[in-house]
Amino acid sequence: MPRRPGLSARLKLTLSYAGFLAVAGALLLAVVWMFLLRYVPDNSQGLLGVSPNRYLLVRTFAPAAAVAMAFLLVFGLVGGWILAGRMLAPLTRITAAARMAGTGSLSHRIRMEGRQDEFRELADVFDGMLEELESHVDEQRRFAANASHELRTPLAISRMLLDVARKDPTRDRTEVIERLHVVNTRAIDLTEALLLLSRSDRGNVTRDSVDLSLVAEEAAETLLPLAEQRGITLDVTGGATRTSGSAELLLRMTTNLVQNAIVHNLPSGGTVTVHTEERDDASVVRVENTGHPLPPDLVPTLTEPFRRGTDRVRTDEYAGVGLGLAIVHSIVRAHDGTLDLAPRPAGGLLVTVRLPGRA
Repeated sequence: MPRRPGLSARLKLTLSYAGFLAVAGALLLAVVWMFLLRYVPDNSQGLLGVSPNRYLLVRTFAPAAAVAMAFLLVFGLVGGWILAGRMLAPLTRITAAARMAGTGSLSHRIRMEGRQDEFRELADVFDGMLEELESHVDEQRRFAANASHELRTPLAISRMLLDVARKDPTRDRTEVIERLHVVNTRAIDLTEALLLLSRSDRGNVTRDSVDLSLVAEEAAETLLPLAEQRGITLDVTGGATRTSGSAELLLRMTTNLVQNAIVHNLPSGGTVTVHTEERDDASVVRVENTGHPLPPDLVPTLTEPFRRGTDRVRTDEYAGVGLGLAIVHSIVRAHDGTLDLAPRPAGGLLVTVRLPGRA
């Protein structure tokens, strides 16, 4: 908002220092006058032979006092200006860094040297904020680029199919319609996933009491036909595990984990185990699946948007949108929880979600 121009902080500090020094000098002169000159005999009556007397001392003391006050005022202004500049120098660097960040440059860091004080603590906090902002901006840019690429692919396929159908009237329309339906369904799924990811990233979730064991059973029941189709054994264990959060988002989180475990499993004969428990004041959901061994350097990247785990086993009947674990990670963060992914020595993946327990 627009503001009227005012005095700078350095000038205010300078005037404060000079004023304080002038007041201290005036008080000192007042003390001299009150407790010294008042006891000197007064010669205003023309008395002779009284030396020294108050008249002579006042005549000699007043000019010297005026000179001393002028010196204190000038000294206070100059010294205050220099001291204020030295004290506010770190603030000037912080202001310059903030101005650069306002123009979009987030790579600059203050990195202020010296011992810890209020300005250096502020500089360290500002550096940390810039680092977080730069990380989030880079992540958003990658996400936007990947999202535009993923959305462009089904649209391009749809346009190609329509062009082929228009140029070849004899082509079977049923096949074209079926392929268009598949492509559009994938685009809709991707859009819904993007909206859900954006919602969970904002963190404005409704907090209710949720039993994660019931959520796990509902997710398993929904995905049981897919598990049976692929020859996967799906098992849910554990007791009541309560937490506070959005039942809809927690159900989507668990469903994504179970679906991910089913899809990225052995071709047949694999297992998926979903276990819920309360441990150390935390509500834990653990999803474990068999499968082929995973490279350790691949696992930490699986929560990135559109990271499909190219080294994992996939089938043509399930393409996915590459946002399953990214959505899980976002939902877990929105509920103040932690997500841990670890490869199983025998192959497969172990996913552990820890959420705050019930109050």
